[in-house]
Amino acid sequence: MQPGLPFGESHAAPRALDFYFIRHRRARRYLLRVDDDGRVRVTIPRGGSRREADAFARRNLDWIEQQKARIVVSSLGADERQDLRARASLELPPLLLQRAAELGLTVARVSIRNQRSRWGSCGREGRITLNWRLVLMPPRIRDYVIVHELMHLRRMDHSQAYWALVAAAYPDYREARAWLRTHGPGLR
Repeated sequence: MQPGLPFGESHAAPRALDFYFIRHRRARRYLLRVDDDGRVRVTIPRGGSRREADAFARRNLDWIEQQKARIVVSSLGADERQDLRARASLELPPLLLQRAAELGLTVARVSIRNQRSRWGSCGREGRITLNWRLVLMPPRIRDYVIVHELMHLRRMDHSQAYWALVAAAYPDYREARAWLRTHGPGLR
């Protein structure tokens, strides 16, 4: 795993090489642990199979992503954080502007900040701010945050009408919101 890239370039399942399996005769259930190097240790209990251990690990991919993110964020040095912020400044504004164009929206300004409690914000004047930590997220989650903020250009509240706009632009928004509630705190 490269520093700053806990999720890779896509939300694909981890390669088999990311998992390693250990049989433990006293284990009573399958267990997962993410090592500091990002490899995933899967403990197989007595009577368990490697196939079921692999299936268990794959059912818990979101948890694995969360643990990898915590490791990456907690181990970032000042230079690495600065590099990630620079990467966010290069990558996120074009993504947002492209999505805005697709949705027929105009953005006055995009800025990247170190927000501690928000993933993004949108002002009435059309200025959108994004958290640099979005580059640490799976692309599908980052895209949801971008759509969320863009929909505030149409409606500046979180009413049912607003969520209908979000649903029209990003049908899987509920899954993305759930991911952020579960895994987002580990990225802060």
